[in-house]
This record gives sequence, structure tokens and C-alpha cells, in this order.
Amino acid sequence: MSISYRGETFSGYNKPKRTPGGRKKSAVLAKKGSQVKLVRFGDPSLSIKKDQPARKRSYCARSAGQGNTGNIFSANYWSRKAWSC
Repeated sequence: MSISYRGETFSGYNKPKRTPGGRKKSAVLAKKGSQVKLVRFGDPSLSIKKDQPARKRSYCARSAGQGNTGNIFSANYWSRKAWSC
């Protein structure tokens, strides 16, 4: 099931995809109830290195204080999910 939204194709709702050549590293078509929003997140020039425990601990602690950790329409939510926080 592919979904077309504003000229972009997504494999489904709430499934992040990479955006090569884009201004952000990833994008997700977030859906909660009847609301749908396109959320872009991540710096395309950086790798996340979540396999290094010290970096993962540091990122998860740092991003938890920014808020919106439970809001599916926020970039912080999806970035933390990519890091498996």
C-alpha cells in the first residue's frame, strides 16, 4: 500500500523513509486519528552512530529534555525513535 502525499510517495503511515538529496535526512507521514502531517527530521550530513553506547546514552538524555517525546507530530519523537531511546 503506497500513499502519495504532496507529491511524495510513502509506504504507509508512521513509517519513516530516507530522503536522499533533501534538506532533512528522513521524513514520515504521521497519522493520529484523522489528522495527517508530514514530519521531516535529521541532519543529512551526520550519521547517528547509535551502536556506540556512550553516544546513545548522551543523545537520549539530551533529547528527553527538549519535550515533545510523546507527540507523534514532532521531529524529536521520530528522531528518538530512530535512536531507539
